[in-house]
Amino acid sequence: MFLDYFALGVLFFVVITLFYAVIAIHDIPHLMAKARNHPHQDAIHVAGWVSLFTLHAIWPFLFIWATIYREDRGWGMRTDGKLSPAAEANAEIARLHGRIAELEAQASEKETA
Repeated sequence: MFLDYFALGVLFFVVITLFYAVIAIHDIPHLMAKARNHPHQDAIHVAGWVSLFTLHAIWPFLFIWATIYREDRGWGMRTDGKLSPAAEANAEIARLHGRIAELEAQASEKETA
């Protein structure tokens, strides 16, 4: 009699654990989008719930959608060969730092002469 109840308890435990595991797995794209500050994180979250009802058919696409965006480089799919605005700003700052160092070197040479 005890083994019957124990088996029933194990069965309930396994079913509940699998239920929550499926939900947790489908929330991974939303958590990634949230961590990356994705502009479509709410849409990814809703689509993750829709994926539960479509037998997980769109979940791989949600995963790709969530991982393709990064806040530092945006979508990262520029075809014109130009740098992103952040990369352009960093290059300009580096150029200005070099120019400042050059001008300080010239000023110190004039002072010593």
